[in-house]
Amino acid sequence: MNQPIELSLEQEFSLRTFSDLVQQMSREQAQEFLLMFYKQMVIKEKTYQELLKHRWEIDCDPILG
Repeated sequence: MNQPIELSLEQEFSLRTFSDLVQQMSREQAQEFLLMFYKQMVIKEKTYQELLKHRWEIDCDPILG
C-alpha cells in the first residue's frame, strides 16, 4: 500500500473541472461548499461502516441475522 494511487484520465478530468469550478467561487460559497462536502463524506463513511458490519455480520443478533 506504499504505492500512490493513480487516477484514471476521466478522474483527472473531473478533478480539473472541479478545480476550475472552485476557483470561480467566492470565499463564502467555498466555505459553504466545503462544509456540505465534509458532511457528505462523513455520511458516506458511516454508510460504508454500516454496510461492512452487515456484510460481516458484526453486531448482529444471531437469531435475527
